[in-house]
Amino acid sequence: MGKLGKEIVKLDVDVLLKKLNSALADEWLAYYQYWIGAKVVKGPMKDAVISELDLHATEELGHATLLATRIVQLGGTPVLSPDEWAKVSGCGYDAPVDPYVETVLAQNIKGEQCAIRTYSDLLDFTRDKDPVTYNMVLTILSDEVEHEEDLASLAEDLEMMLQHRK
Repeated sequence: MGKLGKEIVKLDVDVLLKKLNSALADEWLAYYQYWIGAKVVKGPMKDAVISELDLHATEELGHATLLATRIVQLGGTPVLSPDEWAKVSGCGYDAPVDPYVETVLAQNIKGEQCAIRTYSDLLDFTRDKDPVTYNMVLTILSDEVEHEEDLASLAEDLEMMLQHRK
């Protein structure tokens, strides 16, 4: 790890590493939730939902890469075991035990809303204290806001379609 790269961080790096590892665990759980949801989802508009879930899974994996890289840059160790993900996650995991599209969409919207809160808190924590982490978090937050909107639009389309059938 570069010495100067860590010296420019004007906050408690151990606290930051804890927050980044929590976000990393969230991203791995979100990746799996999207990935497995795309495999099991059933119901109307499932093809559109599968496409969106697959895309989001790929993007969550990209977020995990960014977070792990930053953790290492700061001299930390990324969460090393999947067993630890649920323990350090701030957002948790909703298994798609009910594979109906409406339920899967609602679970993932809830997850995105938690991610938005997590990254908003990280922005506040790093603002004017760690520009590298701040910019990374801002990029991830933008994606999470877009994910919530994408899923909400699908849920709205599904609701309108089902109401029209009545």
